[in-house]
Amino acid sequence: MTKVIVGISGGVDSAVSAYLLQQEGYEVEGLFMRNWDATLNNDINGNPTLNSNICPQEQDYNDAKELCSLLNIPLHRVDFIKEYWDYVFTYFLEELKKGRTPNPDLLCNKYIKFDLFKKEALKLGADKIATGHYARIEGNRLLRGNDQNKDQTYFLAQLTPNQLKDVLFPVGHLTKAEVREIAEKVKLNVAKKKDSTGICFIGERHYQEFVQNYLKPNPGDIVNVETKEVIGRHNGLMNYTIGQRKNVGISGFSERHYVCGKDVKANILYVAFKDTNEYLMSDECILEEVNIISATNPSFCTAKFRYRGEDYPVQIEYLENNELKVKYPEGVKAVTPGQFCVLYLGEECIGSGIIKEVKKNNKKLWYLM
Repeated sequence: MTKVIVGISGGVDSAVSAYLLQQEGYEVEGLFMRNWDATLNNDINGNPTLNSNICPQEQDYNDAKELCSLLNIPLHRVDFIKEYWDYVFTYFLEELKKGRTPNPDLLCNKYIKFDLFKKEALKLGADKIATGHYARIEGNRLLRGNDQNKDQTYFLAQLTPNQLKDVLFPVGHLTKAEVREIAEKVKLNVAKKKDSTGICFIGERHYQEFVQNYLKPNPGDIVNVETKEVIGRHNGLMNYTIGQRKNVGISGFSERHYVCGKDVKANILYVAFKDTNEYLMSDECILEEVNIISATNPSFCTAKFRYRGEDYPVQIEYLENNELKVKYPEGVKAVTPGQFCVLYLGEECIGSGIIKEVKKNNKKLWYLM
């Protein structure tokens, strides 16, 4: 019998994944990962940030134990706290220092869930591993999940073909509503559990408060990108992202405004007031840390510049030093350094890279350093 180790998170997607595999006749075991020390999410007085006597991560573990008891399968537990800090959280902080907007979830999948987790599963005798991601694998191809609203291939786009080998995504062909329906029908304990959102290690805590525990605030000027006039003070470039409209930190302006750029060296946050989004538009970007999953090497495909973003037609050019040039002549709004650009050929996710620099009319945007 084929043995599958399922990443049990304490949520409904991994729960239904385990149930479906069990129904298909696999020998199923669960493995719960602890990737973050939840005490680091306490407030400045050391108190939990949630009104609960138990931290969310321990609640997830308790839910996972109850689920595996219901399914009558073993549950193993492993700690990757140090490795998560070294490979994911350190990257997150370094990107913020550069004034960029990181997405740590892709690196968590690359270094933790489909590397260290997979190795741990092999120690437990696994023939295959499974997770609750909304994605599909056909042959050697990584395909979008059938639920386009929940498709998670964006977060899997830094994985290598070898990492995707012997991986199952049992809910990839289902919609979220269908997953919930299955969970309720068979009375799984997490059937109505709310989905987790946001960056996992921050949890329910206020983002800026959390980050300031690790990076000292460095206030500076907020400048009108058109007039070059100083119009306010920011509390650290790490707290802002391109396209941001709320909580920018300037008062006395009734006109709509948004963050359009950062100058890290001068510690300036640039703000634009035009509704035309002129300062958010670009037509080309350079990707670094490129990872190609597919055996195809297309010159034309589509790209997502952020999770849940729309697909844009692009032309790609393969450069040296593991970089790609991505052109989108029609223009795209708020392409942001540090974010991942994920490439698709129809339903297939063919790879990704980190946005290194952004250009318009063949010139690097001076206000987006």
